[in-house]
Amino acid sequence: MFDHSSINLDILKKRAYNLRWATVPEGVIPLTAADPDFPSAPEIAAAICEFAQQRYLCYCPPSGLPEFNESMARYFRNKRSIPASAELIFPVDSAAFGIYLTCKAFLSAGDDAIIFDPVDFLFRFSVEAVGGNAIPFQIPPGPAAVDFEKLESLITKKTRLLCLCNPLNPTGKVFTREELMRFGQLASKYNFIILSDEIWSDIVYTPAVFTSIASLNEEIRNRTVTVTGFSKSYGLAGLRIGAIMASNKDHYNRLREAFLHDSTIHGANVISQIAAAAALDKCEVWLSDFLAHLKDMRDLCVRELNSIPGFNCIAPDGCYVAFINITGTNRTSTEIHEILMKDAKVAIVPGLKEWFGAGSEGYFRISFATSQEILEEALYRIKKTMSLNN
Repeated sequence: MFDHSSINLDILKKRAYNLRWATVPEGVIPLTAADPDFPSAPEIAAAICEFAQQRYLCYCPPSGLPEFNESMARYFRNKRSIPASAELIFPVDSAAFGIYLTCKAFLSAGDDAIIFDPVDFLFRFSVEAVGGNAIPFQIPPGPAAVDFEKLESLITKKTRLLCLCNPLNPTGKVFTREELMRFGQLASKYNFIILSDEIWSDIVYTPAVFTSIASLNEEIRNRTVTVTGFSKSYGLAGLRIGAIMASNKDHYNRLREAFLHDSTIHGANVISQIAAAAALDKCEVWLSDFLAHLKDMRDLCVRELNSIPGFNCIAPDGCYVAFINITGTNRTSTEIHEILMKDAKVAIVPGLKEWFGAGSEGYFRISFATSQEILEEALYRIKKTMSLNN
């Protein structure tokens, strides 16, 4: 299912945008945006076809299709140990919009939101788009302890939100239960909300264990808004579908007031909700096989990249991205990006402030959600090019 023969490069070169196959020059291998090269599960396509063949594509409830909300509630109850209610869940047109929407609902102009560094740029963008101040808190790659004393020193009377990305893109860190409890205790002590982005929560490699912060206890749960999506686990980025779960009616009402769905100005489309429900209800085996393949690709990346002088790659516990420290090469992230693009014909994401924050300088990120053949060729090119540029 996840061998090279299942990848259709002709289609990818026509459809895979966002720095990927459809946007790079011919001959370049893109290890860029975190989007799989594999087609989505056949059960998802079947559900879309069955729904579309009935030819009724009507308005759906602003709060979401009942079957979508029920599927999400079962997912949170059964896989995340959260006593979820379908009445407190609604779809959004991507987890990215869910992050923005949560910032809009809980931040006013001048409020502070703590974001991790490095982390996906969408957190800073969302905080600043609603007039908030994004306060970076460094989370180093690997198993290093979180500096909670430093975190507490960043909290002020203006702090309204902590943006938790778990697992953490781009480093692949999966926070321990103990670390999550400390985040929750600080939220209770200083009376702020936790935005928990869990879009990567299905992509976790043993022995690491994912814990949803809303599962810890009722007090922490009542301070948490959980956001997730379907682009990483199921390859549905183009369907623009995600979900938000509130933990109480007050938070739900604040989010609903902010989301514009009731006016029909905004909302998640009906076919995307059908596809997402099918993913949750029918694709467990597909996802399990995908995860097994990704673990092999992760190990391949770590082994090969660490054999390159000046490179240091810590094995991520989650996500299907590797974050490589290149300070040993005495080159900047931009320089490595340019060398690999020009000489190796491999596109990577440089560790720049605009992508991941100031803490990402000296790193680059690659996605390994592809076939072993494609990944081996890309790593071979990187290795050969760096040997000629030392």
